[in-house]
Amino acid sequence: MANESRPCPCDIGDRFDYGGRGQEVQVEHIKAYVCKPPASTEKAVIVIHDIFGWQLPNTRYMADMLAANGYIAICPDFFVGQEAWKPSNDWASFNDWLKTRNAGKIDKEVDVILKYLSEQCGAKKIGVIGFCWGGAAVQHLMLKNPHLKTGVSLYGVISFFEDRYSLLHPTFFIFAEKDDYIPLEQVTLLEQKLKQNCKVDYEVKIYPGQTHGFVHRKREDINPQDKPYIEEGRKDMINWLNKYL
Repeated sequence: MANESRPCPCDIGDRFDYGGRGQEVQVEHIKAYVCKPPASTEKAVIVIHDIFGWQLPNTRYMADMLAANGYIAICPDFFVGQEAWKPSNDWASFNDWLKTRNAGKIDKEVDVILKYLSEQCGAKKIGVIGFCWGGAAVQHLMLKNPHLKTGVSLYGVISFFEDRYSLLHPTFFIFAEKDDYIPLEQVTLLEQKLKQNCKVDYEVKIYPGQTHGFVHRKREDINPQDKPYIEEGRKDMINWLNKYL
């Protein structure tokens, strides 16, 4: 488990050298990265970034992957202009930094993005995916927001919302077996509580040997032993979205 001097072992991993195929737009008070598929569609996915923010190339790579699979993908700046965490920052200050960036207080921004997707992009079915901090945000939205159809939470920090389990929409939880930040006991407890309280379809899946951030922060070309799990995680995410959108 994480020690006090390093409260979040959120290692940035392999930073992708990736420019992105989409474009940056301004949606009311929010900057966002948008990537659209070649063919027109009524399906869209909101991508919620991790602590490293909306401009991390890895997260844009995932948005572009969604677009390549036929979805309008949008990755808004849910820190709304506040600085993203930098790997060079002092981990001792992390908890204070986090206090001003609450994954459960993004409803206003989500409403603005939903309006944009339906009015400007013609989206009728909208899902959400999120990584780490954004994965916790997905769980929050699945508990609360009636307008989203489904969600995929990738190594979402369970401790943010560990007392609430009555999901409104089908939700897929992806976890890493060797995650320093999310112990497996928490994942087991989450499964038990969902079984007791959840009325909608859900799945909790643990990927063997993987570490926090593996789906979007590891490059498969330089991690051959992890490649099958990185690809499986991405495929599972797309399949879940295809099923419920």
